[in-house]
Amino acid sequence: MREQYRSEAFTEDGLAADPMRQFARWFRQVAAGGMLHEPNAMVVSTATPEGRPSSRTVLLKMYDEHGFVFFTNYDSRKGRELTANPHVSLLFPWHPLARQVIVTGTATRVAREETVAYFRTRPHGSQLGAWASEQSQVIGSREELIGRYEDLEARYPEGEKVPAPPHWGGFRVVPDSIEFWQGHENRLHDRLRYVRESGEGPWRVERLCP
Repeated sequence: MREQYRSEAFTEDGLAADPMRQFARWFRQVAAGGMLHEPNAMVVSTATPEGRPSSRTVLLKMYDEHGFVFFTNYDSRKGRELTANPHVSLLFPWHPLARQVIVTGTATRVAREETVAYFRTRPHGSQLGAWASEQSQVIGSREELIGRYEDLEARYPEGEKVPAPPHWGGFRVVPDSIEFWQGHENRLHDRLRYVRESGEGPWRVERLCP
């Protein structure tokens, strides 16, 4: 199965000065176009210290000049792997626009105050779900999970303040490279990658063969 991508050229002279500004530019275009149900969906790939990888789709919750932030159970598989090995990759697969953004970097936990502030914005049911689910752990049945949720629902009815779980919080991915991939016909894609050698150093742009 093949598809010919037909897109406008994506060249160095049209790039933003730094990758987070370029990401913001593309993200606004994708979100405004209405072609994707969840443009903030990204594939988060982690690995154990021994190099065994795992991937899953997670929702990006915020981004700024410092990096990309998502939230999870710190005891989940990705949480445990990031704690042991902070190297991480993010992939934004914006296929309807023949675009991808690939991020490599290092994950660190966000401040507890930032986690609590975000937790307060979540729907009541999602707050309860963060407590009910021991993410990535084996459970006997769905009925057991629902039972946990219903117990919490009785304890914290709608309108009651739900505390943020101590085992739940955010990770900020600080990038060391961000690749912007634009598909074209005949597989002559544009791949422009921002790279910097140190955390505070300047960004340089490389063009990669497709």
